[in-house]
Amino acid sequence: MKRISFVPGEFYHIYNRGTEKRNIFLNKNEYRRFLLLLYHCNNNKNVVLRLENQNFDINLERETIVDVCAYCLMPNHFHILLHEKIEGGISLFMQKLSTGYTMYFNRLHDRTGVLFQGKFKATHVNDDEYLKYVFSYTHLNPVKLIDPNWKENGIANHNRAKEYLENYVCSSYPDYLGINRKESVIITKEAMPNYFLSTSDYERTVNDWLNFKNLETENTRSDLV
Repeated sequence: MKRISFVPGEFYHIYNRGTEKRNIFLNKNEYRRFLLLLYHCNNNKNVVLRLENQNFDINLERETIVDVCAYCLMPNHFHILLHEKIEGGISLFMQKLSTGYTMYFNRLHDRTGVLFQGKFKATHVNDDEYLKYVFSYTHLNPVKLIDPNWKENGIANHNRAKEYLENYVCSSYPDYLGINRKESVIITKEAMPNYFLSTSDYERTVNDWLNFKNLETENTRSDLV
């Protein structure tokens, strides 16, 4: 994939998977560690390695370097929608995030070497329709865990899928629905364009894509995991 340059004020779809397609999250504690890193690495300080006793502290004094607009963690990969806030912000944030989680995972499982499949992948989200698509695609990923072929065949049970997404804790979608939870401090809703004006707008955007059959072929982009 062609390497891209990050420009302040622009949106980027960031994603990566485990090396050899291995799972990178094996239990709830590992998901939680990555979520904590999403929050604590978003500053101009060094990588945070000791998070055992840390939480999502809303009073934490920090100068953020990116806007995390959406995210979803899956067993063997992740998606993050980032807004470049300062020059070099995304590169620094992802370096800290990847290094911090790899060191934690390797120490926990007594292993060495790389955890992710090379450097993180990134695509420039350069128009409104694609931004809506990436936002929806990111949040719809968990449906595959309960309906593996939904992207090709359509959703088998829409009510079940919507309920599953609303309760999937390793995604930012519950935060956009207004569900009160501590992980909501990870994202910056205000960085999103003003065509997302309310909870119903967020929900409608995702539901529109949920109703499509063969989601990936509805969009010609080839950057999705």
